[in-house]
Amino acid sequence: MGVLLQVFLPLSLAFIMFSLGLGLTLADFARVFKQPRAFVAGMIAQIVVLPLTAYIILRFSSLEGALAVGVMILAFSPGGVTSNIMTKLAGGAVAVSISLTAVVSLVAVITVPLLTAWAADAFMGTAAPDINVTNLAISMFAITAVPVAIGVAFRHYATQVADRIEAIISIIATVLFIVIVVGALAVNWSTFAANIGKLGPVLVILNIVLLALGFGVASLTKLSDDERIAVAIEAGVQNATLGITVGSLIAEAATGLPPFSLPSGVYGITMYLVTLPFVFWMKSRQSMRRPNI
Repeated sequence: MGVLLQVFLPLSLAFIMFSLGLGLTLADFARVFKQPRAFVAGMIAQIVVLPLTAYIILRFSSLEGALAVGVMILAFSPGGVTSNIMTKLAGGAVAVSISLTAVVSLVAVITVPLLTAWAADAFMGTAAPDINVTNLAISMFAITAVPVAIGVAFRHYATQVADRIEAIISIIATVLFIVIVVGALAVNWSTFAANIGKLGPVLVILNIVLLALGFGVASLTKLSDDERIAVAIEAGVQNATLGITVGSLIAEAATGLPPFSLPSGVYGITMYLVTLPFVFWMKSRQSMRRPNI
């Protein structure tokens, strides 16, 4: 079981990140400079506001130990393909969403290992696992940044082929995501059942607060409505697969997915319950503001 997880989980995440890269072009990265206000607002929301909010909520909750570290790992994670799709459904600025997802995913190779090591010490003290930041960073680079780069290169040099296979690749990536989330819950079912009363509310509150704060940060920088939607969703929707994988990487000796991965697994379900109503609300607001022809 342990060997299967150590092989299947990283490969699945790599494939999902490849699917993300396949939908990107070099122009998406160039938008960082063309739309700097939206990008800066999104970066602040994701890299500063998100972890700080998660930390404050956890300090006021009864969640502790490995589960609290798991929530922080989720908070350190960037957005993913799901955030891009939800932004599109909500009528948000998809280009901004994609740019943020791409750049923050690359930055996460550095930030996630460092912040995860800090979170483990903060919430577990002497019981914290020995986290090799360098090894974790190298592993993350191999299973996130490299597949994204390969996807972008594939799109650039074989555009027609990429157009033909993108839909199929996206479906496979979605199936893998579902399998990973279900697996995380199944392997940790007893821990999940014992802590869902505490873990569920923390994740739901975190999701709601982050959507609101993301929208607020974007509003303070006077972005357009579609850009505000993009920043809000990027702040509120995290890459649950990455969170599950990082949790497994820092507890490699475990025979199954460790409790560090459980919050991301639960979040893979609760984020839809929270975010989809927000998506439909934003979509209806956008529709109401369009002039009748």
